[in-house]
Amino acid sequence: MRIISGSFKGKVINPGKGFEARPTTDFAKESLFNILANQLDFEDLEVLDLFSGTGSISFEFASRGAKRIEAIESNHKHAAYIQKITQDLKFKQLHVYKTNAFVFLKSCSRTYNLIFADPPYDMEGVETLPEIILSKGILKEDGLFILEHAKKLQFANHPNLTDHRNYGSVNFSFFSPEKKI
Repeated sequence: MRIISGSFKGKVINPGKGFEARPTTDFAKESLFNILANQLDFEDLEVLDLFSGTGSISFEFASRGAKRIEAIESNHKHAAYIQKITQDLKFKQLHVYKTNAFVFLKSCSRTYNLIFADPPYDMEGVETLPEIILSKGILKEDGLFILEHAKKLQFANHPNLTDHRNYGSVNFSFFSPEKKI
């Protein structure tokens, strides 16, 4: 995997063999960040990256100068890897927390401009993430929640869904705290 743009554009990051995470493909990640670049000023963003896995999304936001990124990862090996790369690349705005994302959300009181979640596609409870995040009040008024998920999970009737994009096996559903009229 590589960092697509920003101060570390082109930097290859290889977590090595035995890594259990399924990183967002470079193609899907580049497409996602092209969409975001047209909507957001990265330097003002406070980002929450749930189920961080390899840290690919967090590193992309950090490379693009996001103000603050919190990476939440429950797997010790993965969290340690994200922390190592964070230190190697001197990303002072990137903070790694080794904890379960659902547990983190229960006690979270900080607000974010953007929340990204890439849980394991077969994880129980994935379908509840939009409601948990939107009801918790941790997304700023003009914020955006993006859920990466399997094709079988559909949110077309969700009142807060603002967009859906499909890139092969990768699906992104976009949610806003503002309900659709």
